[in-house]
Amino acid sequence: MEKRKEVVLQSKTLSVKGILYDSPTATKLWDALPIKSVAHRWGDEVYFSTQITTELEDNATDVVPPGTICFWVEGNSVAIPFGRTPVSKGNECRLITEVNIIGKITDDPTLLDNIHEGDEIELKATES
Repeated sequence: MEKRKEVVLQSKTLSVKGILYDSPTATKLWDALPIKSVAHRWGDEVYFSTQITTELEDNATDVVPPGTICFWVEGNSVAIPFGRTPVSKGNECRLITEVNIIGKITDDPTLLDNIHEGDEIELKATES
């Protein structure tokens, strides 16, 4: 049985847990961990650059549940919306373009509101 791909996203003031799904992009991200980057905000979305490049997968979409860990192909970035973005309609979590769905935050995704523009962050595998 394959080990569950558990991750933690940490900043100076926050630590949230998540899991990565079994997909080509999620596997690329898992293999690249740990990733240290700088957080950016776009409404109620946190995103950060990676060195990963990939293509859109068949299940790519631009509207996701809060806390979905997404990969923004055009920006080579992980994006995690937890509420409204500037392009949302109603209360949906809408990203600027279609993204690959690679996982989900298992803690309360609204905790991500404590991550601010310019914060240093790290995404790494959890010790198990």
